Amino acid sequence: MKAATKHTMYRFLMTVALAGALCTPALAEPDGPGYSFGDTTGKNEACLTCHADGQKVKGPSLINPAQFGHTTHAKIGCPSCHEGVAPTHPTDGVRTPRANCQQCHGEVNSEYASSIHAGKTSCSGCHNPHKVESPREISGMEINQMCGGCHDKFKMSAKHGEWLPQADLHLYMLPCITCHTGSKNYFISMYVVSTKNQGNLGKPEVASYQELKELTGGRDILTLIDSNHDNYISISELRNFNLDRDHKSLRLQGMLTPETVSHRFEILDDRRNCTFCHGSGPTVMQTSYLSIPEVNGTYRRVQVEKGAVLDALYGTPDFYLMGSNKNNMLSWIGLAVVCGGLIMPVCHGFLRFLTRKNRTRKEH
Repeated sequence: MKAATKHTMYRFLMTVALAGALCTPALAEPDGPGYSFGDTTGKNEACLTCHADGQKVKGPSLINPAQFGHTTHAKIGCPSCHEGVAPTHPTDGVRTPRANCQQCHGEVNSEYASSIHAGKTSCSGCHNPHKVESPREISGMEINQMCGGCHDKFKMSAKHGEWLPQADLHLYMLPCITCHTGSKNYFISMYVVSTKNQGNLGKPEVASYQELKELTGGRDILTLIDSNHDNYISISELRNFNLDRDHKSLRLQGMLTPETVSHRFEILDDRRNCTFCHGSGPTVMQTSYLSIPEVNGTYRRVQVEKGAVLDALYGTPDFYLMGSNKNNMLSWIGLAVVCGGLIMPVCHGFLRFLTRKNRTRKEH
């Protein structure tokens, strides 16, 4: 009797559980009552149904799917950062939890905490979490735009001008992190700029993806320079690009960029010494990359033949880092010219010194 009762109870509980499992998804279906957010799995598609629609969402909550889709944040999914979002969001009136960046970026947070910016702004003050880009995917100009959110460019130009000659030119040609973070090695990032686009300082600005795409007639933008389609930029290809009259409004601009990006922002005394850049010699100038804009707002980095920046006349005519664009052969030739010029006066003086006694006797 007891065994039969237990068996009946077990069957009843299993029936209730199965009915609950079948009914729960029905409440979360798009046409069901109270539906807003979607199913409880919280996939990106469910979130972007509203957050990618400018008619439904405004301001910072509006997300560009193309820019967000390539990020690591998109791969781990929205719920990884925004936990506890109910299926009835946003009609439930509960505010979406903000992301805690320290959960994944603890090491970066510790590094940032020791910098001069600590406590002044949070991660989102500089980074858009829905458009996160790696250092190789972002231009130096965009890095400076992040800094410009707090540091007015004109005030910074005046402040740096107290000790730095041509301060506005330096601030335009260098990412802020080149001087305000530490890195053992540096490379040259080259960007295609358009003389048709003039910024606030009257300088050419980086050409957009759409602008370059129109010039190529829909082809890959890289073909503007990479004529043999080998995904590698040679010095001869740089020369051909700079001499091409069809693209006379386009130029290549170089920026000295740190190889290792740090969040420990600081004021480094050695950066006030001109020789840090201008006396570094040709070694730092050997490595360079061409950064090409992509449709999702990032940049694709393509390797350039070593030493391309040293060809200041045709390789990168708008990037000449005086003091570093040195050629060892020319240095030896210059030394030979100087030594040759000194031979006659030095030898003449030395011979006069040796024959001084003979001249003295003749005079007497």
